[in-house]
Amino acid sequence: MPKAIRTRLALLAGLLVAGCSPLGVFDTLVPKDRGTTKVASGIAYGDAARQTLDVYAPRPHAVGRRPVVVFFYGGSWNSGARSGYAFVGRALAAQGFVVVIPDYRLVPEVRYPGFVEDGAAAVRWAEAHAADFGGDPARIVLMGHSAGAYIAAMLAVDDRWLKQDRRAVKGFVGLAGPYDFAPFDVDASRAAFGAWPRPDETQPVTWAGAGDPPALLLVGADDVTVRPRNSEALRARLRSGGVAVELRSYPKTGHVGLLLAIARPFRNRAPVLRDVARFVQDAR
Repeated sequence: MPKAIRTRLALLAGLLVAGCSPLGVFDTLVPKDRGTTKVASGIAYGDAARQTLDVYAPRPHAVGRRPVVVFFYGGSWNSGARSGYAFVGRALAAQGFVVVIPDYRLVPEVRYPGFVEDGAAAVRWAEAHAADFGGDPARIVLMGHSAGAYIAAMLAVDDRWLKQDRRAVKGFVGLAGPYDFAPFDVDASRAAFGAWPRPDETQPVTWAGAGDPPALLLVGADDVTVRPRNSEALRARLRSGGVAVELRSYPKTGHVGLLLAIARPFRNRAPVLRDVARFVQDAR
C-alpha cells in the first residue's frame, strides 16, 4: 500500500478513535480482503426499513458448510449502519466464514428490547438461509462490538429471544461489550433502557450461566468508553455456570481501536482477527 494512503488511513483511524469521523468514510478507504464477495445486499428480515442485512462469503461461496458469523455493529443503540462494516464482513469471510451483518432499529424509533428483538429476527433469518450461501445453519457464532456486543450477548445468554433457535448458536464473541452497566448513568443507556421498569432484566450478567454457548470476550486495555470490568463480570458469571469462556486484553488498545484492528492496515496493532478466527473455527 502506498505510504500516502497508509498515512491518510492512520489519520482517519485517529479521528475515529477520537469520535470525530464517520466509520463509513474509513470503510470506503480501507483496503479489503481479497477472495471474498458480498453475496447479498439489503435483504429484508422484517418489515421495518432498518430490518435489512448484507451477506459476505468466500469465493466460491457455495462450497462446503462454513461457520456462520452474525455480526452486530455498535453505536450506543442510537447510530450506525451496516454499510460502514464491509471491512469486517470481508475480513471474516476471508477466514472461511459466511458473514451476516444486519441493520437494526435504533433509539428513538425503539427502546429496549426492540433492538434485541431485531437481532433475534436477523439470527433466525441466518439460520433459515445460511445454506443458500454455503453456510452451516447449525453452526452460528454471534459477534458484536460495543452496543452490538450487548445485542449478541443477550441473544447468546438469554433464551427469551431465540428460544429453541438458540441451539444453533455455538459461540459468542464480544468486542468491548457492555454487559453489566445498570444503573444507567449516561445519556445513551438512559435513552435506550431507562424506561424499562426492571433494569436487571436488561443486563447480560443477569442471565448468563449454565447451558450458554462458549464465549470469547475481547477488550482493549485502554478502553475508557466501555470499561473492561464489563467483560470481567460476564466471564465470572459464565465460569460459575461451567461455561467455557476466554477473556483477552490487548495493550495500548482503546474502544474503537479494538474494532479497527480487524482492518488490514491495522492488524499488527492487536491480533483480534486471528483470535476471532480461531474461536469461530473451533465452535461446534
